[in-house]
Amino acid sequence: MSRKTYIYIGFLVLLIGAMLYLESTKKKPINWYPTYAAKHKIPYGTYVLKEQLANLFPNTKVKTIYKTPYVYLKEEEQNGTYVFINNAINFGDEEFSQLMKFVARGNNVFISTRAINIDTLNFECERLVSNNFDEKVIFKFKNKAFKNKEYTFDKAISNYVFKQIDTVNTTILGITAYVNNADERTEEGVNFVKFNYGKGEFFFHTFPEVFTNYNILNGENHQHAANILSYLDEEKPILWDAYYKTGKSRIASPMYYLLNNKHLKWAYYLALFGVLFFVIFEGKRKQRSIAILKPLKNQTLAFTRTISNMYFEKSEHKSIAEHKISYLLEFIRTKLHIPTSEINQTFYKNLAARSGHDIEKIKTLFEYCEQIHMRNEITETQLMTLNTMIENFKNTIHYGK
Repeated sequence: MSRKTYIYIGFLVLLIGAMLYLESTKKKPINWYPTYAAKHKIPYGTYVLKEQLANLFPNTKVKTIYKTPYVYLKEEEQNGTYVFINNAINFGDEEFSQLMKFVARGNNVFISTRAINIDTLNFECERLVSNNFDEKVIFKFKNKAFKNKEYTFDKAISNYVFKQIDTVNTTILGITAYVNNADERTEEGVNFVKFNYGKGEFFFHTFPEVFTNYNILNGENHQHAANILSYLDEEKPILWDAYYKTGKSRIASPMYYLLNNKHLKWAYYLALFGVLFFVIFEGKRKQRSIAILKPLKNQTLAFTRTISNMYFEKSEHKSIAEHKISYLLEFIRTKLHIPTSEINQTFYKNLAARSGHDIEKIKTLFEYCEQIHMRNEITETQLMTLNTMIENFKNTIHYGK
């Protein structure tokens, strides 16, 4: 390689090294995507809550469920409190029917998600909207044991409340409201309820963000999450749902793990750059030229010419003429579909009708062919005459008069 090529390679290596250094030292942006997955430590994961369940419920067994409730509850009779936390959960009819049977036996189901709409139990949500320009959202429990403490959150919130409450079977546990600068409540609604069903209970909560890492670690908001979970029965196992999560709770492929680790990702990219350099420089130096293979020629025409020349040079004009007549008859049979077993007046009429020739010219052609048959030897001139008559007959059929 020339000196200029080495300079280019060195410059490219320095450029890649600078890129790797800047990328490795760059501060990773915060991922605010709401996954609600227990293995995610990002702001809207639930890693902290899952780790603190052992402290909140020291005598309670916590089991993580990676299957749908429909499959899990049908496998065998389960007992406990089934906990669902996600920004959206859409149960199928058969699936929610299994949850209702589960609760009716004396178990509990806790669902924290936005916009809960369950027609079977007549629960429907709507968004709580305020017209105040400067406002804050508060959350408060109805239970006097919590001393009417109010909790606020500094992030923008899509607040949902229940439209109607069946007071016969439903107990209101918590409310949410908008407060203006004068500490006056402008809008208010119910966001946390308990619904009695059979021997068990449903808990419906419309603010799942309270259980995320960011809100639990931010100020005293962790106490609000603990107060909500205090309604769960400590004597029953907690069945933690890991299926209905916006984010993946487990690694789906090796590439997912590789590209989500900063150091492994850049090692992977560096390996790709190395392979690229090898292909460009090493491959270019060692690659041999590929020979051009010419396709085999069609020698049929040359063979035919050779055989015909052999006959012609030996003056076997009669043999050539006989072949020409045989090919003419074969042409009439295959192209015009006229039998050639008998050459008579009917044959002449049919051939004239299908070929477009005058019947007299056809008679002249075949009478001349008969003369050739009757001779033992013919001259070159007679052969040329026969060939001209046959070619004129065939060309008129191919291309028209």
